[in-house]
Amino acid sequence: VQLQASGGGLVRAGGFLKLSCAASGSTSSINALGWYRQAPGKQRELVATVSSGGSIKYADSAKGRFTISRDNAKNTVYLQTNSLQPEDTAVYYCNADRLWVGVRYVYWGQGTLVTVSS
Repeated sequence: VQLQASGGGLVRAGGFLKLSCAASGSTSSINALGWYRQAPGKQRELVATVSSGGSIKYADSAKGRFTISRDNAKNTVYLQTNSLQPEDTAVYYCNADRLWVGVRYVYWGQGTLVTVSS
């Protein structure tokens, strides 16, 4: 599975961005797709995930401001980020969780940088 993320950029506080991540390759066995982020000097953390059945999980920091969605036909996951704040500045990574013949595989995209200025 290959993941190609896009949509990052520079935005002022209060602004918004929509991130996209397209999956290719062995996509039929992908379960969850999601977004994580890593700010400078910090560990990578969950932002949001969505399962193939539509179950969604958000980090507390994302609730009410970010919306994750998934287009199974396009094998694409989106993250609409609103009311961005400087503390949202990070590299955002797309993630795919795949289960194949009883083995779990985890894939990461290359990351897209989101910079929020105050």
